[in-house]
Amino acid sequence: MSGIVGIYNLDGRPVESEQLGSMVDILAHRGPDGADVWCSKSIGLGHRMLWTTPESLLEKLPLVSQTGDLVITADARIDNRDELISALELNDRPAEKITDSQLILAAYEKWGEQCPDKLLGDFAFAIWDAHKQQLFCARDHFGVKPFYYYQSEQTFAFATEIKALMCLPEVPQRLHETRVAEHLASAISDATITFYRDIQRLPSAHSMTVNREGKFLKSYWSLDPTRELQLGSNEEYAEAFRKIFTEAVRCRMRSAFPVGSMLSGGLDSSSITCVARQLALENNQCNLHTFSNINEQVTECDESFYQDVVLNQGNLETHRLNINQISPLVDLNRVLWHQDEVQGLGNLYATWCQYKSAQEQGVRVLLDGYDGDSTVSHGTGYLIELACAGRWLTLASEVRAWTKHLGQPWLEPFWAWVQIYGINPLISRFLILRVLRRIYLGLLRRVLRKPQPSVKRSAWSSILNPSFIERHGLLERKKTVSVQPKTEREKHYRNLTDPAIQNTLEKLNSAAGAFSVELRFPFWDKRLVEFCLSLPPEQKRNQGWGRMVMRRAMEGILPQEVQWRGSKTDHRLSLDRGLLLFERERLDELILNNPEQIKTYVDINALQEAYHRFVSGEALENETVIIWNVLSLSMWLQITGIKASDDSLQAKEEYITSQVN
Repeated sequence: MSGIVGIYNLDGRPVESEQLGSMVDILAHRGPDGADVWCSKSIGLGHRMLWTTPESLLEKLPLVSQTGDLVITADARIDNRDELISALELNDRPAEKITDSQLILAAYEKWGEQCPDKLLGDFAFAIWDAHKQQLFCARDHFGVKPFYYYQSEQTFAFATEIKALMCLPEVPQRLHETRVAEHLASAISDATITFYRDIQRLPSAHSMTVNREGKFLKSYWSLDPTRELQLGSNEEYAEAFRKIFTEAVRCRMRSAFPVGSMLSGGLDSSSITCVARQLALENNQCNLHTFSNINEQVTECDESFYQDVVLNQGNLETHRLNINQISPLVDLNRVLWHQDEVQGLGNLYATWCQYKSAQEQGVRVLLDGYDGDSTVSHGTGYLIELACAGRWLTLASEVRAWTKHLGQPWLEPFWAWVQIYGINPLISRFLILRVLRRIYLGLLRRVLRKPQPSVKRSAWSSILNPSFIERHGLLERKKTVSVQPKTEREKHYRNLTDPAIQNTLEKLNSAAGAFSVELRFPFWDKRLVEFCLSLPPEQKRNQGWGRMVMRRAMEGILPQEVQWRGSKTDHRLSLDRGLLLFERERLDELILNNPEQIKTYVDINALQEAYHRFVSGEALENETVIIWNVLSLSMWLQITGIKASDDSLQAKEEYITSQVN
């Protein structure tokens, strides 16, 4: 993890080195091991250095090519180094003397704008091509490394963090209402916008060319949802998964400093920890550090039992934190300064404290199991496949086994599947059945003397202002997202390409960057993601177990208590308790006493009613989500002082006028 910045004056003005220097300086937390800038007329690049890999100790950025025509600044870790060194014929020096930025620059020299597709790893970089008079930028396949930019007719500027762009006087701080709407409704659908109208993000798996004619975006890679892998047996699938997953962990352990692993006790973090521990032993490396949270007061959220069975394997240096002793809004001003945008992750406070602990232990690289669920897939789409195909006996067997693992009855959920995917489509197909159903329900209500049920809106649509919802088409957005896929692969693909993943990776990156810690995500390895998506549905869900291929692959590596763990902990109860215990006064002030910051977006009366239910412990799960979304927005607006843009206010006035007329 490092920091990169750049300015390209499209009108030909010379870059002011002082402005470039201020952008580099504000990212000092990301790179305590050095800083430098390079300027030439209308182009300037900057870099903050954090040493992590052995090769990075030799790195100096920005880097100028031997011909002087190319200059690169990069925040990158390249994993297919041996393959690239061979393909690029870089045989004039030992591999350990070749830095990752040198590999990227050589790849650009050989393959030009197709070079990002040749790279494996996490990267965000910009290359100035003096011969073509253009800036070429690229971001890794899933957006692990951030890349934000601002463009006007006169200037193009980019940076790892938004705050660096704000160092430029010409960059305005105007609120982007569309992004606010996506946040409040938990419906992130645009991978390019930020909370600032004039600042965008380069989407994952995209490159961008900038010259005086404009900017040109291009997708250099995408998942293939049609590919299906066919192997001979369950054992072959498991062996293939284990090989790819082990390599995904191994290449992310390349470090000149101690390595740590987040260990929650779930299947993802435990698998990474156990494989990393094994690799460390094989290579005679120091003990792997683990960082865990325990929850002594809210026992439903405590996973210490599962952590213990992993830690009991030995050769692990353990660091634990009792999360009950920490406010969810710990270090709030500092957190928001580093996040640059609304902090929408309810459990970020827990990881924030772990990043701080990692820094104190001298750990610069942390392995994180974030969202292995999406990569491997629980295979619930397979149940939809079975229902749509009318394979009711197989579906009944799967549902029965699934509920047995959870200790729940099976007949009611199975009947729900039959009704949704069997009976309802049949009724909708034949008019006479629809009429008979309506008559039957009417007679039933009359006999039971039950009134016609009213339409129940979801929590977010009940709490947000109707005018705000309509202006931004939130109901239509939600309908699009809520359309059920018909196959497991379609559902899996949709989860993997959800823009919310990129958003979360960016927020985690910013939080870890506050402590000069680099996060690495084995489950977001391109090879592993492609492999898992291509699996037949039976490898994802079988005998009631989700993520079956991974459970089989971890045989003999994971303790059985974790390998066959059926439950998944929901930490919202811990968040709710922490907010009410430590931050009740702040919550009352923002929601009950002074809700001015959010009245443009929220029906204050509806919000306050939901908040009273939250305080009394009677709020529904979806109500607690919208309360957190509103609260996090309100705190950010209050602390930053950002107001709605003129365009947003004008849109609101036009909407009100149209309704009156």
